Amino acid sequence: MKIKKNDQVLVLSGKDCGKRGKVLQVFPKEQRASVEGINLLIKHIRPQHRGEVGQRIEFPAPLHISNLELICPHCGKPTRVGYQYIKVTEGQKAQNRKVRICRRCKEFID
Repeated sequence: MKIKKNDQVLVLSGKDCGKRGKVLQVFPKEQRASVEGINLLIKHIRPQHRGEVGQRIEFPAPLHISNLELICPHCGKPTRVGYQYIKVTEGQKAQNRKVRICRRCKEFID
């Protein structure tokens, strides 16, 4: 997936269009991500015992990742994500590692 946990993202569509937030959770099978402060839903909870009061819990519902765009940590602009293989040497072993890159400034994201 091109979006990972703790990434800064921009919402492209929906009721929170144009807002930015941090990714809290990613669900790869459903292609969805939960973003802090975006797409908030309210769940009403009944009291479980006598004498308790009910509660309203507000939580961010997941959005489809096609409605999110990654914000590059280097240039600070919304960007598409590309991949590149780099050669990493660990001791005497040389391996190719897949890394995400910003399509605007060509910097490594992680």
